[in-house]
Amino acid sequence: MVAALIRELIITGELTTGEQLRQRDLAQRFGVSQTPVREALRRLESEGLVIGDNHRGFMVVEADEGSTEENFQIRAALESLGASLAAAKIDEAGVKRLEELNAQMQAAGEEKNARYGRTQPGIPLTVYEYAHSPLLMSLMRLLWASLHGGPRVMRTHADSVRQHAEILDALRAGDAAAAASLTHRHIMASSTCPGPEAPEPAALVSKCSYA
Repeated sequence: MVAALIRELIITGELTTGEQLRQRDLAQRFGVSQTPVREALRRLESEGLVIGDNHRGFMVVEADEGSTEENFQIRAALESLGASLAAAKIDEAGVKRLEELNAQMQAAGEEKNARYGRTQPGIPLTVYEYAHSPLLMSLMRLLWASLHGGPRVMRTHADSVRQHAEILDALRAGDAAAAASLTHRHIMASSTCPGPEAPEPAALVSKCSYA
């Protein structure tokens, strides 16, 4: 239970990259002793979300460039599987729900405001809901957490919206193979973007979107 609570704080960004995790503070926050907090942090360390140090305690990890590339490959495999499973189970109401999320993403991108980044992660995670696989959902939440704020790619908002629409068409048709193929291509076809703090030209950063 405590591990799930801390994991969710990392996933949502409330516990930020590099932040020191004080066991006493977490224990007070959750109303438990420090023992279950310590056990939870060790579990999260095995998942790669935190790192322990004998002197500094536990901290939220920073993913290096190599592991981020691996995460994209894993993400492509898991998300294409999720799309394939969802294609066989999703109903018209579910497709319309996803289309509404995609429309919100398009509107937010056109307005160039912060809502874009908060809207988009709901699209793949909602697809997984229709896959009806709790294990897949859990794995993807862990993966998105390791990408700290979600993956960023060299693709315009318009391209992301268009590619999402193609995937939704495959879901509506119940075409598992097409949904999986389009999803895999959507993720792997773009280069990763620099983080918002990276000293990259504005023209480059402006093309980055959440995948």
